[in-house]
Amino acid sequence: MLTTDYAPGKPNWIDLGSPNIEAAAEFYSALFGWQFQSAGPDAGGYGMFVLNGKTVAAIGPLTEQGANSAWTVYFHTSDAEATAQNVAKEGGAVRFGPFDVFDQGRMAGFADPSGAQFAVWQPEKNQGLEAVTLPNTLFWTELHTTDPPTAKAFYRSVFNWAFEDMPMDGFTYTIVRPSDTGQEASQGGVMGINEDMRKAGMQSRWQPYFQVTDCDAVVATATKQGGEALMQPADLEGVGRMAALADPFGAPFSVITPAA
Repeated sequence: MLTTDYAPGKPNWIDLGSPNIEAAAEFYSALFGWQFQSAGPDAGGYGMFVLNGKTVAAIGPLTEQGANSAWTVYFHTSDAEATAQNVAKEGGAVRFGPFDVFDQGRMAGFADPSGAQFAVWQPEKNQGLEAVTLPNTLFWTELHTTDPPTAKAFYRSVFNWAFEDMPMDGFTYTIVRPSDTGQEASQGGVMGINEDMRKAGMQSRWQPYFQVTDCDAVVATATKQGGEALMQPADLEGVGRMAALADPFGAPFSVITPAA
């Protein structure tokens, strides 16, 4: 379960890179009730998504040439430089090295050995998201990867994660948690990309799940607002009802109404 009690290796921030911040903000406002608040004239268009007075996500313009609109998951680090060195040592790529974000914290961006992009946040004044695991906030993080064994070895070394494989109907789903915690601290999952997914163009990526009170209603609103249902709502026993979506600019994400 995600919490705002952040420690190294835990998800502590998410942001959306979009070619149209105003239109994307309108979409997520209709979907989740978020309000966009600019980070100021020196932030290059970057701003926060706020719900009930608390920061729940962020959004900014695409900064890399040829980049597609996508959500980025950030993980807590106490030393961004050391994490960057470890990523490179373990076969990942340093997309951009650590730098200060005003007096708020320090960040860096990476890709794992299969190409899934992620980032780290070393907090200073900004500790991270102010609300998670509530309706219309971040609930889960999930890695879709072409090479689960390599991915698990990579993230185990970089973030000291523990993994628990769970056989499902025709595939294996892996639960992620910090190695020094129990199952109650599970924060995400790892799922392999099969051949059919590859042929459909799916590439390795991290994908956020947002908790919602009515999965079907959110899917209906998303499609009405110009989004796309990549996977229609479906029930998973003991987990909840979930769906996969893409916003009007193609950024994939998922929603879930957790089981009681």
